[in-house]
Amino acid sequence: MTTSISKNIFRAYDIRGLYNKDISPEVFFDIGRATGTYVKTTLMGNRIAVGNDIRSSSYPLVHAFIAGVTSTGVHVAFTGTTAFGQTLFFGWKSTQDLIAYVTASHLPPEWNGIKFYYGDGVGFPEKRLMDIRDLTLQKKFVDVSWDKVGSVQNADVKNDYIRFFQSKFSFKKKLKVAVDCGGASTTLSAPMVFDAVGLSIVPVFCDPDPSFSARPSDPKPKNLSVLVEQVKKHHCVFGVAFDGDGDRSVIVDDKGTILSADITGVILGKYGIAKKSGTIIVNVECSKSVKEQLEPLGFHVKQIPVGHTFLTLEAKQEKSPLGIESSGHLILPEYFLFDDALVVPLKMAEILEKTGKKLSDIVEEIPLYPTKKEEVECSDELKFDVVKILQNELVKEFDHVNTMDGVRVDLKEGWVLIRASNTSPIIRLTCEADDEQSLQSILTKFLKRTVEIIDRQEKMRK
Repeated sequence: MTTSISKNIFRAYDIRGLYNKDISPEVFFDIGRATGTYVKTTLMGNRIAVGNDIRSSSYPLVHAFIAGVTSTGVHVAFTGTTAFGQTLFFGWKSTQDLIAYVTASHLPPEWNGIKFYYGDGVGFPEKRLMDIRDLTLQKKFVDVSWDKVGSVQNADVKNDYIRFFQSKFSFKKKLKVAVDCGGASTTLSAPMVFDAVGLSIVPVFCDPDPSFSARPSDPKPKNLSVLVEQVKKHHCVFGVAFDGDGDRSVIVDDKGTILSADITGVILGKYGIAKKSGTIIVNVECSKSVKEQLEPLGFHVKQIPVGHTFLTLEAKQEKSPLGIESSGHLILPEYFLFDDALVVPLKMAEILEKTGKKLSDIVEEIPLYPTKKEEVECSDELKFDVVKILQNELVKEFDHVNTMDGVRVDLKEGWVLIRASNTSPIIRLTCEADDEQSLQSILTKFLKRTVEIIDRQEKMRK
């Protein structure tokens, strides 16, 4: 089946699309050729680590990608079917020039794609991805003769990966943790690592299931009812759910309460970092409780645009002890810069063993503010213009306005963030306030303003 290459598969943070509609082995062969060309001509390297998630379509895609890379003379270390963290760990430890991982992360099984990282685990910024896009679409590839084709070596990372965590974590109390892998890629890593460091696990969907038939690959609260039930039934100290590739985790406390990434991040900052100094990186969508809870301890909290690539890059530049993405990406650079989700529950278990506290008691120490999200339909042609107009108008009207990613307005009683989606014809509004009444008031006001500008722009276009 021939699939033409659309520039729309190249997103801000990765490449993704529907299998045999947007992407195919043929498409991935050309992406591999472009990637190899980029490694040689821009990164001035010749080695790349490649791995793939558990999806059925990952097998033909990853091998087509590898074929394209090696055709340019670049050598491949192939970690095979692994969790995200295992491939990133190998690439980092073996100082590769680039790391590529075939996955569609939390999306349904009919989707697939690929993510790129520098050799130290920092995510590829959008500009670098667009460079690979341009090479792919323009078919500007480096071709080599038969005797210069790159080699492929299989890399068995699992034992070294386990030993790494054993060197960092060791538990004496045999804490009981419910582990929900969703049948996805962390079935190949989490149970073994947790067992190796001395934790007792209650497995939830820990058998490989490439079609995600037991639980969707996105660990949204609505998908975690079985995990919550198992945490309470087996009296676990907490539970953890992973997404499809293993770069995000969601924590459930001992009472079955599902924690937001913000609250998890606050707990890591308060109890998991010994030296209370340095800059903690948060995206503009994070709760104000992060700043309220962590800055009095001695940290500085710095806001960045939404996106895990910004998170890792900024954390490296700031030498940050902690990075928090509201969507669930969390990094602890004392271990590594990339967002391997296994480190979060391991750190949480360490906190509970050291403090002797229940996680639910720690959660009660942190104020929870009501939040709400709304989506407004807006065409791809207009959505960024609408947000730009809002930026220009709101900067003049309010004292505290952040325009680094959409527009965020901070008020005395709360805040609102208005962003155009990078992937869909919508504008998202996220709001947090001190109470429900203030929340509804802020959201109603800015929602009305956004809709008015959309209507105005649509009339002008006609």
